[in-house]
Amino acid sequence: MVRFTEENTKHVDKETENNSTTDVPTVKKKVLRDLIINNGGGLINSWVDSMRACSPTHLKSLMKQSSWLKEHPSALDMFEEILHASERKQIVMFLDYDGTLSPIVDDPDRAFMSKQMRRTVRNLANCFPTAIVSGRCREKVYNFVKLTELYYAGSHGMDIKGPEQGSKYEEDKSLLCQPATEFLPMIDEVYQKLMEKTKSTPGANIENNKFCVSVHFRRVDEKNWSDLANQVRSVMKDYPKLRLTQGRKVLEIRPIIKWDKGKALEFLLESLGYANCTNVFPLYIGDDRTDEDAFKILRERRQGLGILVSKSPKETNASYSLQEPDEVMDFLQRLVKWKQLRSGA
Repeated sequence: MVRFTEENTKHVDKETENNSTTDVPTVKKKVLRDLIINNGGGLINSWVDSMRACSPTHLKSLMKQSSWLKEHPSALDMFEEILHASERKQIVMFLDYDGTLSPIVDDPDRAFMSKQMRRTVRNLANCFPTAIVSGRCREKVYNFVKLTELYYAGSHGMDIKGPEQGSKYEEDKSLLCQPATEFLPMIDEVYQKLMEKTKSTPGANIENNKFCVSVHFRRVDEKNWSDLANQVRSVMKDYPKLRLTQGRKVLEIRPIIKWDKGKALEFLLESLGYANCTNVFPLYIGDDRTDEDAFKILRERRQGLGILVSKSPKETNASYSLQEPDEVMDFLQRLVKWKQLRSGA
């Protein structure tokens, strides 16, 4: 059994408190950087500005759509080019869940994927090693997807498990990676405090994702965002070993460790035997700021590519784009058909 826990890594990343985890142009760094807790009174305004800027209803294009698409063309339009780049290489699929395989919805507990998408992902996993990499608790993601053939990386990659029946792609039939186990009591404590603290904010939804806590503000009136930020800060100030990051209308509270979706991608590639291989082609599809950590890794490795799911221009380390989950499904179906034709199925 492959087990990777906090005892296998020196996990506190001192640089995390000072540096952003993604290489993005300066104009967006204020929006996309990690939001550190101990900076004093002016921080709340910074949080609210970031909450507003990262919200889909308030995103302002930094460039015209046509110009952005030249830099990040549609993965559907460039499908043949992507296949050419992957020629004679093993494709490995990495997929975010919310906003990628399922639509973004007001109630995170109802982020269901369609039956057609589930069939598509099952067929995909029969063709390529496939992992779901999500900020959600691993068990919750599994309950949404309900496919035993996949690798699941929950809590932004801090909770990774291989297929229930083992994988045809690796020799070891049991895979487990939990590099932040020692933080579990702290995460539970913060969750309970936030549940109590945010009761007075209508629409606030606190989700315990095991190794992180998500504060969803999608249903919170914008005039109450400052109050919510103050409530979060009042809890977070007592936990210097936790950090706050930003997603799509969600604040993510997680341990200050050198681990993210990019590290999860590297761990899974290593587990599959592709750590130092040149004949592997990772494809990562995601829609959120946290997926940028994986996009960045692919650029640094000069291997594979990232595909951002977005209808609006965004600064990103992804190479290509898709607009919505329906386009993601179309792209995945094309990959499956291509693989089946090559295999003579």
